[in-house]
Amino acid sequence: MRLAAAQINPVVGDFDGNAQRIIASAQQAAATGARVLVTPELSLVGYPPEDLLFRSAFLEGSQRSLHAVCAETRSLDLHLLVGHPAVEGAACYNAASLLHRGRVVAVYRKHELPNYRVFDDGRYFARGSEPLVFEVDGVRLGVLVCEDYWFPDAPLRTVSRGAQVLLALNASPYESDKQHRRLDVARANVSKLGVPLLAANLVGGQDELVFDGLSFALNADGGLAAQAPAFEEALFVAELAAGEGAAACAFVAGPALPAPSIEEQLYGALVLGVRDYVEKNGFPGVLLGLSGGVDSALTLAIAVDALGARRVRAVMMPSPYTADISIADSREMAARLGVRYDEIPIAGCFDAFLEALDPYLPGPADTTQENIQARVRAVLLMALSNRTGSLVLTTGNKSEMAVGYSTLYGDMAGGFAVIKDVVKTMVWRLSKWRNVRGEVIPERIITRAPSAELRPGQLDQDSLPPYDVLDAIVAQYVEFDRSVEEIAAAGIDEATVRRVTRLIRAAEYKRRQAPLGIRVTHRAFGRDWRYPVTSRFRD
Repeated sequence: MRLAAAQINPVVGDFDGNAQRIIASAQQAAATGARVLVTPELSLVGYPPEDLLFRSAFLEGSQRSLHAVCAETRSLDLHLLVGHPAVEGAACYNAASLLHRGRVVAVYRKHELPNYRVFDDGRYFARGSEPLVFEVDGVRLGVLVCEDYWFPDAPLRTVSRGAQVLLALNASPYESDKQHRRLDVARANVSKLGVPLLAANLVGGQDELVFDGLSFALNADGGLAAQAPAFEEALFVAELAAGEGAAACAFVAGPALPAPSIEEQLYGALVLGVRDYVEKNGFPGVLLGLSGGVDSALTLAIAVDALGARRVRAVMMPSPYTADISIADSREMAARLGVRYDEIPIAGCFDAFLEALDPYLPGPADTTQENIQARVRAVLLMALSNRTGSLVLTTGNKSEMAVGYSTLYGDMAGGFAVIKDVVKTMVWRLSKWRNVRGEVIPERIITRAPSAELRPGQLDQDSLPPYDVLDAIVAQYVEFDRSVEEIAAAGIDEATVRRVTRLIRAAEYKRRQAPLGIRVTHRAFGRDWRYPVTSRFRD
């Protein structure tokens, strides 16, 4: 028997578009001879819909869309699992409806409601408790929704009801090397029950989140039988065969594309995140400030790979402190990628600000003058954005965001922060990885000592610890909640740890005003980092 997974890229609230994706997948699956098609979690409405779930019109639109899918798949001899919100009385459930021949023949309600990091299921949904097992061609199939297989209870209940194969509707967001954890969890909670699992995962970008696809078929012994591609839509078909014993079923080995390397995963997530944010929100293109530094260079490469050169514009805005090699390298990179490139010197604007402020800024120059340069650049970029409708991409990395090494209303100003969750050391790794596939970033940009170029002879390391040290502290403190003492015990100077964590706390007010950006790690600054701005807590 063939089982299929629709690895689709829905848009939140696009009921008609999402329904058409599901209908097209159902028609394609039926044409391959599949008997069952699994769609991702909440595939009919897009994921995550967040507080749209509190609006009755949204829930009514979902229900109308479900009826449309029923009507358009009536002629197919296919059992179709569709993810959607289901309202029953005063309760709303994260549900999976089983459709056959144009009718809803059963409904499963998600049991486990995650309420941590980026997940808020407990805010919106009531908890289900009953398993759903249905039979097709003599095989008993059980239904789960995403988090259900991350814990042992729901799989156990479903197998206890006689399920020989488990089907999971997933909306599992990407973070670095997430697929290995998904497979390990599935093996721990499903394979030990002696049944195979087919999981259909969402793909695409939704605001901060990126979904990587990689739908998979796992056999009862924990072996990966087949796996869909990463970061692209696909109809994933797995062959199920009867094994020895009345209850035994197994997937026949099929397409099992290897999981990409860490760099390839991250780069793919960033490209997809940019493409979908721009496309789904209707921007005609993007623009960014190109500085001659590695952060803006990587951002430019990602933008071009996501959208094509014609939709990307780079603007170099040299100040009196911009090195000649920064201008030369920016010109060279723009030429290599074929993007529109403009140079707008800011010396005149900068001088005008200084002249106007001179009576009010006594004493020697300090970071005030540095920040004015960054803010002049932001004004220019936003003016171009206003005129063209293009989205301004910011180029700051996670290391800078963590410690506040950025200018509020300056380099932080923009609409989408592409590498907001990528630490500096990974920026270099990704830049080198991208160049192996076509050298678009001039080598000198990668090898130069980083500098904001806002004063003579400035280097990042004048103000910050070495980036390998800084990034190690950020990872431990931000992503894994390690204490100062625990981080220091791992071999990092305690005074440095205390200094960095103090900077992280002090920069919270800046991060609250930063544009949203793509989440690619275990914990990003954004929806899964909810620290108060006003706080006297100290480790």
